[in-house]
Amino acid sequence: MRANFRMQRLFVDAALERDARVEASAEQFNYLANVLRMPQDAEILLFNGRDGEWLAKLDFPSRKKILLETVEKVRDQPPASDLHYLFAPLKIGRLDYLVQKAVEMGAGVLQPVMTQHVQGKITSLERLQANAVEAAEQCGILAVPAVAPPRKLVDLLADWPADRRIIFCDEGDEGQNPLPILSCIEESRIALLVGPEGGFSEAERALLHGLPFVTAIPLGPRILRADTAAVAAMAVIQAAIGDWR
Repeated sequence: MRANFRMQRLFVDAALERDARVEASAEQFNYLANVLRMPQDAEILLFNGRDGEWLAKLDFPSRKKILLETVEKVRDQPPASDLHYLFAPLKIGRLDYLVQKAVEMGAGVLQPVMTQHVQGKITSLERLQANAVEAAEQCGILAVPAVAPPRKLVDLLADWPADRRIIFCDEGDEGQNPLPILSCIEESRIALLVGPEGGFSEAERALLHGLPFVTAIPLGPRILRADTAAVAAMAVIQAAIGDWR
């Protein structure tokens, strides 16, 4: 069943079941009561990434407290996406955009990767997770991706599981069409690796090309910014071998 985009959706960490009563956080209270100005008994949708999506009503037991009372389940919890997104951090504003779009495109795990030419840095995993939650709330997604701590590329590759294929966007590839390459991939467990704004170093490209569980793809005839490349790559992967088929 597709998401209901006419209703406000809210992520909560509490367990959800019939007749559950979940207290809104201070931030959620401000958003519901002061920004949206939702009244007593107003209806919203709740999800926690585990128990599906629930219709709930607002109850104001006091002027500074909101209880979210579940009424009925409206969507079952789907399986979490198994697509891992490995990315070199960008500067803050574009990093926020990158995380949000990756969630929209179906990433199940967000893994920051530190490369030789990386220009951004991860200052707060909580901020990345908050961006992932916000994207899930806005786009009807029920399984919020996990955010992993940053790792150096060489360390990540050293203990990478051989049964999960890494597809990496190789700006040095002279081809233009990624679809014939993607069509030859047999593994069902996939990770996408997108490098930094300065691209991968020659040493990193050589390392990636030498690993049996890595496949390089081009992304057309144009030079793409790192955040654009991520969206483009995830779109072709989902269309060719992912959940768009």
